[in-house]
Amino acid sequence: MMQQAAIPLGIDVRLLAEGPDVSAAQVVPDTTVGDYRDLATLTDFVDGADALTFDHEHVPTRHLDAVGASVAVRPGPSALVYAQDKALMREKMNELGIACPDYAICDGEDELVAFAEAQGWPVIAKTSRGGYDGKGVWKLDGPDEAGLPFENLAETSAGERVRIVAEEFIDFSRELSAIVVRSPSNQVVAYPISETRQADGICVETITPAPGLPEAEATALQEMAIRIATELGVVGVLAVELMQARDGRIVVNELAMRPHNTGHWSIDGARTSQFENHLRAVLDLPLGSPELRDDVVVMANVLGGAEEDLTGALLHVFARDRAARVHLYGKGVKPGRKVGHVTCGGTDLEDVRRRAWHAANYLMGDPDA
Repeated sequence: MMQQAAIPLGIDVRLLAEGPDVSAAQVVPDTTVGDYRDLATLTDFVDGADALTFDHEHVPTRHLDAVGASVAVRPGPSALVYAQDKALMREKMNELGIACPDYAICDGEDELVAFAEAQGWPVIAKTSRGGYDGKGVWKLDGPDEAGLPFENLAETSAGERVRIVAEEFIDFSRELSAIVVRSPSNQVVAYPISETRQADGICVETITPAPGLPEAEATALQEMAIRIATELGVVGVLAVELMQARDGRIVVNELAMRPHNTGHWSIDGARTSQFENHLRAVLDLPLGSPELRDDVVVMANVLGGAEEDLTGALLHVFARDRAARVHLYGKGVKPGRKVGHVTCGGTDLEDVRRRAWHAANYLMGDPDA
C-alpha cells in the first residue's frame, strides 16, 4: 500500500521482505529477501537510501541505532522503542500523564498475583515485546492461571529483554483509534477518530468518524495523539489504540508507529491516505489533508473463509455495489487470515455498514450473511 502511494509521487521504494511471495514483494520491483534481525543484511539494504521506515515495529532497536549513522531512520529508534516495548510505553505514558489502565511490570508470578489481588481479578497480562493481533496477551481469571504468561518467557531473538506487563481489566464498551502523522518539520495532521471492532484479537471493522463521540471529546483525543507524537518525536504515522470503558473514560491501550490497519479506510475514504502522508512525513514533504471524502466511511476486513477465488467473487461484489472499493492482499486464503478489505462511504451509517459487510461476507464465502 505504501508502494501504491509512492508511484504517483515519483518516490522509489526499496523493500526488505521476509519472503519472495509476501504481499509487498508482489508489487515492489526492488525487493531484497532477507532477515531484518540480521544487522549485516540491514546495513547492506539501506546503503544508498535516503530514509528507512517500517510496516511493523519488530526491527531490533540496537540495529536501528547502528544504521542511523548512514540513513535517516523514521521513526527513529528513540521513538519506535515505545511501540516495540509495552513496558516502556506504559512508563512513558504515565510520565506524560496520559490515561492508561493501571499496570505493574512483573518479573515473576508472585508479583503478578500481588498486583491482581490488589487490583481485583481478572487482569490482562501482556509480553512487553513481540505480541500482535492477540498473540502474547492473556486474560487471567485467577491465581491458578498466573503462571501462563511466564511459560517459555525468554529474550527475543534480537536479544531484548522481555517482561510481563499486568494491567487492570477494562470492561470496555468499544475501542477507538486516533491516527496522526508528524513530519520532521513538526507539521502534524490528525485523521478523524475511528471506532474499531475486534474479533479474536483482529480488527474486523472500522467506522469513521466514531459514532456517538461528541466533537469536543474527539478533538481532545486528536490533541492527545498529537501530543504523544510530539513528545516522543515520532516521524510518520502514529496510531493510538484506545479503549472506552463503560463508565465513559477513555484510556490508551497501545501505540503503533506505522501505517495501521485501523487507518486502511483512508486509502479510499480520506483526501490523503495514511500511506501517502506517511511517505510525505518520512521525506519531510508538506502533509496532505486527512479530511473524509464522505460523511461516514466503513471498512470491513476480509478474513479467509469458504471462498477461495477472491478475484472471481468480485463479479458479484461490483455488480451489486459499483461504489464499493476492494483491496485484496495477494495472500493465500486460510481460515481467519486477513486477505483483504472493503471500504464503503456515504451519508447513512447503517446503509454504509450493510454495503461494506455484504461485500466482505461474499468474499468470505457467506453470501447470505
